[in-house]
Formats: sequence, C-alpha cells, structure tokens
Amino acid sequence: MRKLFRFLMLAAGLTLLLPACKARRDNYTVIISLDGSRWDYPDYYEMPFFDSLATVGVKARMEPSFPSSTFPNHYTMATGLVPDHHGLVNNSYWDPGRQYTYSMGDENCRYDPYYYRGEPIWVTAQKQGVKTGVIYWVGSDIKICDTYPTYWRMWDEQPHWSFEERVEEIVRLMSLPEDQRPRLVMGYFDEPDHTGHEYGPISAETKEMAEHMDSLMHALYLRLKALPYGNRINFILAGDHGMEDISPERFIPWHGNVPEEWIEHIVGHTPTSIWVKEGYVDSLYNRLKGLEHLSVWKHGEVPEYLHYGTSDRLGDIIVAPDLGWQFNFSPSKNKGAHGYDCTEPDMMVAFRAVGPDFKRGYEAPFTEGENSAFRNIDLYPLLCELLGIEPAPVDGRLERIKKILK
Repeated sequence: MRKLFRFLMLAAGLTLLLPACKARRDNYTVIISLDGSRWDYPDYYEMPFFDSLATVGVKARMEPSFPSSTFPNHYTMATGLVPDHHGLVNNSYWDPGRQYTYSMGDENCRYDPYYYRGEPIWVTAQKQGVKTGVIYWVGSDIKICDTYPTYWRMWDEQPHWSFEERVEEIVRLMSLPEDQRPRLVMGYFDEPDHTGHEYGPISAETKEMAEHMDSLMHALYLRLKALPYGNRINFILAGDHGMEDISPERFIPWHGNVPEEWIEHIVGHTPTSIWVKEGYVDSLYNRLKGLEHLSVWKHGEVPEYLHYGTSDRLGDIIVAPDLGWQFNFSPSKNKGAHGYDCTEPDMMVAFRAVGPDFKRGYEAPFTEGENSAFRNIDLYPLLCELLGIEPAPVDGRLERIKKILK
C-alpha cells in the first residue's frame, strides 16, 4: 500500500508539471545583445526601462568569458563554450593550422566555418525542428555545421541596417504566421560599445547613447507585448563585456620589450599572444615578467579561473595588461577599452529578463570566481531550456542559472 501511495503521489506530481513544461516549449524567446553594456550603466545613467525590468523580471550582473571582447563572447553566448574551446580566442589571432592571422574584419577568413568550433544555439534548435531568426550575431552569417539560421542577414550586406531597422526586422519575424514564425530571435546592437570606446564609459556621450538604447529597447518590448501572443514572449537583454577607462599614460610598448628577432608572430592586445622562435621562450618570458602592470604566462599556465591558454590558437606566451593598462605597439586614441580579466567588475554586463518563464522581481546573487552565480557560458543551456530542446555538450551549466526561472 505504501508503494502504491508513493506511485500515485509521483504520478500526480508529474501530471501537474506537464502543463508547465508544455507551456514553456510553446513560448517564444527574443534575446538582444547590447555591445559594451556595462553592468552598472543603469546606476550611472537614466535607464528607466532597465530599472523597470528589474522590478517585473530578473536582474543580474553577468560575468563574461576571457578575453572580455566582442567576437569571443558573442560566440560563447551562442555556443556555451569558453573561447579556449570554441576557437575564437580573440578578435584576432594566429592560426597555426592555416598559417594565417584571423581577424574579425578580414573577409578572407571572417566567413570561413573552419575558424568556428562548437555548435551555435541556432544549429541546435534547427536540428530539433525549432525555427530561428538571427540578426547580426557573431557566427550567424557563416555556414557553421553546414547550417544557417532560418532567417539571417549578412553583416556586410548593404545597406547596413540601422538600429531602428533591426527593431523592425525583429517585430516582423515575430509577426510571421505561426508555421513560419521563429521560436528564437537573436539581435545584435553595436552600442553603447562604440561610444564607450571613443569617449570612455563615464561620459556625457556614453550617457546619451546608453539612455537612447534603453529607450529603443523599451519601444521594441512594447511592440512585442502588443502582439496577440505577446504574453508568451520571453525578452532578454544581455551583452558581451563592460568597459574601462584608458589613457596614454598607462601604456607599455611592444617595442623595446619584445625583441623582433625572438618572435615569429605577435597578435592581439588585451591579451597578446606571442609565438616565439626556438630557444627564446624562457628569455622572453623572464623579460616580460619583470615589467609592472602585466600578467605573463606560458602556454597552458594561465590561471584556471580564466579557462584560457590551452588552445592551439594561442602562442607560447600570453600577456595580459592590468585593468586600464595597454600593451601594444602604440597607445590607443580611444578613452575606453575592454578585454581584461573577466572577473573585474568593470568588465561585467547588465542582464535583464522578463516573460512567462522568468521569476518576477528577482535579483540573481553575485559571487566571484568558479562558483559565480551568473556566467555567460550558461546562456546556451538556458536558451535550450526555454526552447525545450536538448543541448549539445558545453561548458555552461543550467543548474548554475536556473534559479531565475519560475
């Protein structure tokens, strides 16, 4: 009788769960990345929409992956893999397999699937019969795993869509007939990053742009909510990294510190990857270790918490400047930069989420390091959970983030 009672109770519990599971799989998800959306911009600037989402949805400070740069982190959010594993180890890097320097602005490699490892969420979804629409997200205009999203647009296609046109496209996709409508829409907006670079994170210009993006996202959200099925849309605002003040006074030059006759290739900055000629690794390592405001590691010796430094696309020596410092051939003319240690507060991202599957008025607790409550590698398994699909093997873990869900 006890066994029968337990069985009946379990069956009853599962029956209660089924409607919720089915409802989640019938919902839609729209995720927007605002490039360079530092976690504390809503504290510095007037961003009422971000503030309201913290009241009616979920608020979090999201930790990026290292290096805290655009291409590595957008592809991390799409794949659930750290850059060390998905191959985009920086915005530019030397690839020994092709004997070629990958750069996000080089058309000769930018659209080659060879450089993009892992399985983006739009591939996972479409394998399981879920339509996707992706606007300008890193990797979406490349035939990765022999697949494009259901709806996508080439970044270089002209005319380039304005922010307002991207909003229109998102609304159009979500307004398609049900049998054509994507269950997942991902949109990329390249601000306030550009303004933060040019004027610094705390400036009148960045204030104006951050507040404009807040207003634009509010308008998008209202239009999505006005759709007949608007109450079935999960709306997520995220980003790739934060921003830090820089100046020419905090600069360490390559010239004079990295002898040209010792190196094969030196690529990227914040961090910099150096391929060293045979017999000079220790000499260069010891020379750079003696400089202040630099962290210097040999291949495979980067601290574990950064999850970096083992890829075949990283050199013999990896150099990372301290927060706000530069290590390059010349100082940048910009007033803001990123790429630094991903656990630095100024590198972290503002995250908001609202919708039928998210808790209301919930602020995710923040802890540092490996047990951080909110890391961007966990977005991939979160999206899989929202879509009701089986994730590929990844570095992200749903259990670390699932407290934000109802």
